[in-house]
Amino acid sequence: MRPQEALSSNSTRHTMTEDTLLHRAPRSHDAEVTDAFSEVAEHYDVLVGLNPGYHEHLRASAAALLEELGPDAAPLRLLDLGCGSGASTAAVVASVHEHGLSDVVELEGVDASDGMLASARAKSWPDWVDFRAGRAQDLGRDGREWDGVLAAYLVRNVPERDELVADLYRALRPGGVLVVHEYAVRGHRLPTAVWSLVCWAVVIPLAVVVTRRSRLHRYLWRSVLEFDSVEELQERLHRAGFTGIRRRTFGNWQRDILHTVVATKPGPG
Repeated sequence: MRPQEALSSNSTRHTMTEDTLLHRAPRSHDAEVTDAFSEVAEHYDVLVGLNPGYHEHLRASAAALLEELGPDAAPLRLLDLGCGSGASTAAVVASVHEHGLSDVVELEGVDASDGMLASARAKSWPDWVDFRAGRAQDLGRDGREWDGVLAAYLVRNVPERDELVADLYRALRPGGVLVVHEYAVRGHRLPTAVWSLVCWAVVIPLAVVVTRRSRLHRYLWRSVLEFDSVEELQERLHRAGFTGIRRRTFGNWQRDILHTVVATKPGPG
């Protein structure tokens, strides 16, 4: 469970209350979210490991990306935007290996949290994987172009969502594929109730036990409630120009809560 996409921490972060992240002015949102991730970076892999199916679900979304691109798309330049501590990056690496494409792929993980990036870089990676610091909001400013982008637990945490989706569209080559892996419950009564129950009965208490902090996971709870419905997310992608938009959900308690949304930038002609 991790959004990642803002600038790194500032010197005042330890004086803020947990409610600050929930009620801070919008212009400081990016730094607040990144601070919260940096605070728990050393414990983050433990936390996500306690979420049943977390890594399996990321692998499913990574597989959707590779399958949509197809074997004829190689060589491939792939981006894991909001890579965090590297769980989503590892999912893409596994899918690349499964498709036999490791000789023709470049994969870059980008995140704004220095702490999360340090955790990702400390792991062992193939030589075709690289990491760099960056904000999702700055995507495309350097003129880079990608064949495929995985955005896991990301879009929800960027206030300027239409701008982000437009940037993702511009950063993809014609025929490129975007996969959004995200929680979305708004407008659906049962998934909303289940989400709140699981957060307050399981997720937030576990975060307190593991990290002695709860502000990130209280933010996680509220950010999902305030995010697009999955239908609104699909419409946002459609407005940006994406086609072939489709989604799937996952089983057990995350049914109709966690989604994989696949979208394609139309190719030439």
